Amino acid sequence: MIEERSFKFAIKIIALVKILRKQKEYIFADQLLRSATSIGANVAEAGAGQSKKDFIAKMSIASKESRETRYWLR
Repeated sequence: MIEERSFKFAIKIIALVKILRKQKEYIFADQLLRSATSIGANVAEAGAGQSKKDFIAKMSIASKESRETRYWLR
């Protein structure tokens, strides 16, 4: 569920980034793209974690990336 939601969120962010690039907001767009797509990537990695500790670490990174993304969207 969270993996699918984070993937759909990344797709929406990619569409937004395309608009931002057309407006020549390259630095902002690139930073937003990196943080937003990292959320889903870390959630996917957590699902394949080798241990509970590995799972928690990856989900923690996803949480931090989501906070950064929220910052850039503000």
